[in-house]
Amino acid sequence: MLTHDAAREWIARWDRQQEGYMPDREERFTALIDAVEAMGRPDPLVVDLGCGPGSLSARLVERLPGATVVSADADPLLLGLGRAAYPHLRFVSLDLRVPGWSDSLGLDRPADAAVSTTALHWISESDLPKMYAELAVVLRPGGLLLNGDHMETDDSAPAIARLERAVHERATERVFAGGRPENWRQWWDAVEADPAFAELNSARATAGADHHGSESPLLSSHVDALRGAGFTEVGTLWQRGDNRLLCAVRD
Repeated sequence: MLTHDAAREWIARWDRQQEGYMPDREERFTALIDAVEAMGRPDPLVVDLGCGPGSLSARLVERLPGATVVSADADPLLLGLGRAAYPHLRFVSLDLRVPGWSDSLGLDRPADAAVSTTALHWISESDLPKMYAELAVVLRPGGLLLNGDHMETDDSAPAIARLERAVHERATERVFAGGRPENWRQWWDAVEADPAFAELNSARATAGADHHGSESPLLSSHVDALRGAGFTEVGTLWQRGDNRLLCAVRD
């Protein structure tokens, strides 16, 4: 059985391996939560898309204790970790690639913000417009999407795209000059070997948690899909190399 303390330890380990790819991950979290706070509501309703084990959701509620955060993901193992570690949060199982996903959120009013970090690149370019169109219905007018992820500009500015990746790679090399933490695959291998996850691993094998690599890495794919879905302003709030916090305002 997965205990509260064990879940917290596994999530701390998850955070460390994620930082191996994003040494400025906490800075991006801070910028995102700053933006939610700057909306001016003491009790914002926030949807965390592709929440994983709840790392961002937990930080949001810690900074904004009046917030209601609905944390959504398709991976039963990561959801199980989050539920065990953060019983005060509400986790929802849904697949953003399946139309009608918003019905599972159970919202009693339109959301003030939707947030996501290092998750929406798993959605294919063909599915992005449909997902963002459904998200526009979930958000109130003036509501925000805040999406932190690596987003490339190779299609419009290839020379700058190469420099953005170089900036990110050099920053990573400096931070981890003494050696990097375990990688994504090593973390999952360790989880699969732990008997405490047997039931969740079994559920994961039959759920919609499958990935096919980074399917929508281009910044333009997200910007075009958001504009097509009725988001009137789309721009970058924070950036370090190709690591961005993209913000979109719902009409």
